[in-house]
Amino acid sequence: MNKNTKSYRLLEMIPGIFAWTTISFPIWGAIFFPKAVAYFVIAFLIYWLYQSFKSAFFAVIGYFKILTASKTNWLDLFQENFRADWFKYNDINHVVVISSYKEPVEVIDMAIGSLSQQIDINLKKIHVILAQEQRAGQDNNNTTKDYFLKKYKNIFGNLIFTEHPSDTPGETVGKHSNEAYAAKYFKKKFLGTKLKIENCTLTSCDVDTLFHPKYFSALTYSFASSSSRHYLFWQSPIFWHHNINSVPAPIRIIGTLGNVIHIANIQEPDGLFFNYSCYSSSYLLIDQAGYWDIDMIPEDWHIFLQTFFASGGRSRVEPIFLPTVVDAPDGQSYFGALKNRYNQCLRHAWGAIDIPYAISQSMRHPEIPVITRVLRIFKLIETHFIWSSNWFILTLGTSLPVVLNPTFFQTAIGFNLPRISNVILTLCLIPLTVLIVLDWKLRPKYQKTGFRNILKNILQWPFMPLATLTMSVLPGLHSHTRLMFGHRLEYKTTQKKAS
Repeated sequence: MNKNTKSYRLLEMIPGIFAWTTISFPIWGAIFFPKAVAYFVIAFLIYWLYQSFKSAFFAVIGYFKILTASKTNWLDLFQENFRADWFKYNDINHVVVISSYKEPVEVIDMAIGSLSQQIDINLKKIHVILAQEQRAGQDNNNTTKDYFLKKYKNIFGNLIFTEHPSDTPGETVGKHSNEAYAAKYFKKKFLGTKLKIENCTLTSCDVDTLFHPKYFSALTYSFASSSSRHYLFWQSPIFWHHNINSVPAPIRIIGTLGNVIHIANIQEPDGLFFNYSCYSSSYLLIDQAGYWDIDMIPEDWHIFLQTFFASGGRSRVEPIFLPTVVDAPDGQSYFGALKNRYNQCLRHAWGAIDIPYAISQSMRHPEIPVITRVLRIFKLIETHFIWSSNWFILTLGTSLPVVLNPTFFQTAIGFNLPRISNVILTLCLIPLTVLIVLDWKLRPKYQKTGFRNILKNILQWPFMPLATLTMSVLPGLHSHTRLMFGHRLEYKTTQKKAS
């Protein structure tokens, strides 16, 4: 299905139509179908309760898996379990693309510095590409290049600097087009003669990424030992822990919830989770998919879908339980930080553009089992539907029917709706408490010191409804509404502050 057709345009409208129909349903439904609204709200509350306890359950399991993985010597484990069908440990090479645009060298050094501190692996097996943008200016790029060439000379297998050309026809500005250029450049210059693409992983990350010291030894173990290595992505839990106490409370709240829920998500028993933000894959798999689409801003879920259809539905994501730490969105002022977080979420929610892509590609790949295609599309729609509408259902949906239709309040279901809602939402506080405690336990020690830090991390939680509305739901709804009306999104980098 061509992107310029009316059918494709109609599919792009799905997230916005779903969101606004759901949000307005308690208003017009309270007048015409009050019972339907009540049953819908109760069903959603039960779904929310189930998801809350499921997230807490898998987060607890993930917490202990993180403790185990952090203590594991992956090189020793490889040598103990080695089999003839495995790749050799020292034959594996890791290519890491760090996308950059005008960030200070202190920020970029978060990623490169953490790569230089990897253990149980030969650092010559790590090949670092700092993918810069030509539009950042020659002086800026040269200064950055000189700094890192001097600091990390002879540390890695390769330390390469690329400059993504500006104004390339058909491209949109962003991480997706920059890293596609860098990965293609590396293949042209280094793969085939010096390195075998079959033996390489490819990692996508941002400048503020702090890899766990054992991440690449664990990745080596998983890649070398898996018979499905060339169809896999690897995902670690992403934590906003580096600067969590220096950002405004609404951002801190969103970060706390997102951190631990991500541990749960990468363990989804249905196996339908996607790679996110910072991830690794088989270089061969990315190559066979044609690299990142140069006109798709939200690149992480999209590259999975590209490989999913290119591989006949065989690509999947495996977790690595070694946390990757990044910066929470920040700014030069309190409200500047909030604006940056809003724009970041707006950009992430633009991933709803993957829904029409997945549907159209699904029609072109009948070789993939129908149920496999349907479940992937369902996961996409479910995620974006919940993203932009959950707050309205959980708050307004429980009260508007009886407020707008007093007669309905006289019925049994109308009278009991607020009471049922209160009971279920109160029960949801149990898994919420578990998530908060787990996030605190997983934070670095320097983020858990000081009476002031502890106090503000406790007192912030009454503001959770407002934080989730303004920092997650509204930017999600904004993005989905833009897509519904065909207003394209321009890429804006999230500001990083040197610390």
